[in-house]
Amino acid sequence: MSLPTTPSQTVGPYYTIGLCRRPDNEPAPDGVHIVGTLLDGDGAPINDGMIEVWDGVGKQWGRSGTDAEGRFEFRIAKPAAAGDDAPHLDAYVFARGLLKHQRTRVYFPDEAEANERDPLLSSLDAADRETLIAREEDGALRFDVHMQGERQTVFFAV
Repeated sequence: MSLPTTPSQTVGPYYTIGLCRRPDNEPAPDGVHIVGTLLDGDGAPINDGMIEVWDGVGKQWGRSGTDAEGRFEFRIAKPAAAGDDAPHLDAYVFARGLLKHQRTRVYFPDEAEANERDPLLSSLDAADRETLIAREEDGALRFDVHMQGERQTVFFAV
């Protein structure tokens, strides 16, 4: 007799250990302040997700669990452009119901020229490009992640 196989286990749950936001565990306390909300397809906050951001060469990264309102935040040094690629952060989204994490990018609003030349951004239509560029808000950069729906963030193969 053989047993049937089952699909991969979903990611999570995430425990507070390792997700605490302490001033001394920020990759760059004087860096760019990025704030956002992780939202489901109905626009409701996902309160038990996790977001990781990495610079293009893997020298710095940050991790934030989402709070009761789906909020996350980082302080990270803005990476430099690399070749034709505009300065950006790779972002990985982990949430309930996902068999694998989702990958997206965070681009900076003050890099309009570099963003125009970026091969990945320029391959997308305007509405999709908009989902990848953070916007300035109250002295920080806001980058909301919409998992599904009309305003879905563009995700890339991992």
